[in-house]
Amino acid sequence: MADENAASTFKPYISASTVMDEFTARSIILGAIFGVIFGASTVYLALKAGLTVSASIPIAVLAIAVFKRIGQSTILENNIVQTIGSAGESVASGVAFTIPALIFLANGERFFTYFNIFMLALVGGTLGVLMMVPLRRSLIVKEHGTLPYPEGTACADVLVAGEKGGSMAGKVFAGLGIAFAYKSLMSIFGLWKETPTYRAGHGSSFPNASVSAEITPEYLGVGYIIGPRIAGVLVAGGVLSYLVLIPLITFIGDALPAVLKPGVGDTLIRDMSPSQIRLGYVRYIGAGAVAAAGLITLLRTLPTIVAAFRESFKSLRDLKSGVAPSRTEREIPITWVIIGSLALVFIVALLPQLPGDTVIGKLLMGVMVVVFGFFFVTVSSRITGLIGNSSNPISGMTIATLMATCLIFVSLGWNGDAYQSLALAVGGLVCIAAAIAGATSQDLKTGYIVGATPYYQQLGLIIGVAVSTLVIGWTLQALDHSMQFQGIAHAIGSERLPAPQATLMSTIIKGLLARDLPWGLVFVGMFISVVVELCGVRSLSFAVGAYLPISTTAPIFIGGLMRAWTDKMSGNTSHDESEVSSGMLYSTGLVAGGSLTGVLIALLNGVEKSGADGKKVSLIQYVLDTVGIHGWESKGHIADLIGVLFFAGLCFLLLRAARQPMEASQ
Repeated sequence: MADENAASTFKPYISASTVMDEFTARSIILGAIFGVIFGASTVYLALKAGLTVSASIPIAVLAIAVFKRIGQSTILENNIVQTIGSAGESVASGVAFTIPALIFLANGERFFTYFNIFMLALVGGTLGVLMMVPLRRSLIVKEHGTLPYPEGTACADVLVAGEKGGSMAGKVFAGLGIAFAYKSLMSIFGLWKETPTYRAGHGSSFPNASVSAEITPEYLGVGYIIGPRIAGVLVAGGVLSYLVLIPLITFIGDALPAVLKPGVGDTLIRDMSPSQIRLGYVRYIGAGAVAAAGLITLLRTLPTIVAAFRESFKSLRDLKSGVAPSRTEREIPITWVIIGSLALVFIVALLPQLPGDTVIGKLLMGVMVVVFGFFFVTVSSRITGLIGNSSNPISGMTIATLMATCLIFVSLGWNGDAYQSLALAVGGLVCIAAAIAGATSQDLKTGYIVGATPYYQQLGLIIGVAVSTLVIGWTLQALDHSMQFQGIAHAIGSERLPAPQATLMSTIIKGLLARDLPWGLVFVGMFISVVVELCGVRSLSFAVGAYLPISTTAPIFIGGLMRAWTDKMSGNTSHDESEVSSGMLYSTGLVAGGSLTGVLIALLNGVEKSGADGKKVSLIQYVLDTVGIHGWESKGHIADLIGVLFFAGLCFLLLRAARQPMEASQ
């Protein structure tokens, strides 16, 4: 009752009776441009670190700044820009977490084509938007006082501030420029080492213990955005893997005369490097930890799932009243939602290019996508309403979907290699739908607060999905082909682009369908998550940290420390990810600038150039050879120290920007 009272007494910034420009051509075009830009940067970040951050707030800030340059705009036009733009970022995260797993599956490489990536992204993204339509009133409106939707609320604050004359885009552009310059000098010209590393010797008392950090601006920015608590839990998982499990396996396995499976080929443990031990053993422990943590997160939200479904069906019954809705309550008709969802499922089932050899198998895939999709769209919206879109456990939902799908396949006797890609298609579509549902919820919350028209927002989200998917597939394939001159057919899965989430999905599918998963190691990881939960710590971030390389989580942790230092100096104790501040805006610029520069570097790696000896090399390698100041590995720890000093300079610039008042960016 209290929630309904809050909804009934709430007054949006723009009243329902006010008519102004909203769904205009310029807002659609600008939103589509931002969707493409942030979609490409999200693909790179997801393949590199297995993490993404919400783009709604920086897109809103940039929209206000751009429109002020080309002419005045309304707050509702700015809202449409951020709505369309954020759709591209969300679809990209769902695609990059799952679809690259096709490369690692049996016969899956033939499905890793531009057309298939485009279709899976388009269908999954559109389904996520459509499935959120019947949930809007129950989750966004009726629970306005209960579900804060932090990024959506903060984005509304940014739009209102822009309407009143505030200017915040300077910080975003400053972070973007610094990130571009820093990463270009480091990764294109090789002025300092990218990954400072310390490793204890194999014969030391702490064998194979190692610490490293990939000192990139995007990781520093991610750490600042997620805050010290999540960043600390994340790096704790990496400490367990690299400073506990790897030395322990080395110590115990040093005297083993035979190969201990699964391992790495026929290599003995005493001959393995830390990276080989991680690949052969610790990776499965991390996969088990992530799977268990994701399932625990879903079980914890079961009461809210049941409540959300109850409210959704109640809102469907309310539609029969026949009362004409006001502008702020007008949305896509439920008949369009049902017809559109069924049409998309049949498209997936009938297209011969997509995974699946029989129509029956593809129809079953469509049914599972609808059932699991609506279930996890509801879960995704509810969770993002409480903890924000960047903390949405999409990987946990995808793992649960894959496990259920594989168990159904096994029960039907579909356990051959041919069904691996089909199982991934189900998981991928659900993952994309759940990812866009989280962003859609935040956008609809923003619109509810500022007084937008839901119908135009929902159309805008579908446009954002359609436009961004045109580029996401091309970006994925361009990144994948970026190491061809080094003799590596697929950059995705290499050390440069490890694609941790997609690798995890392929491991689960192959292990369940082929029944050869090293369950002993998986169970160890699962109960590590249980132990963490019993200690009162949410295990998902810890488990993801245990699965990721410590070179990824260490710089993210440093970013979290920068946030803690800034908050302590300013007296802020919230560590809220949706906070609008100079440091947060500067950090979003670091993430966007570093990721976009990474995409540029990958594309330059795919450009052919003749080297000094006439041999074909990539353009990046040609630049490095011409400049002649790379090869830092030969300098030993001096090279590590130089890299750390440059990274410290980047941290200083972040702290200086974070300490400046918002007015300084005007």
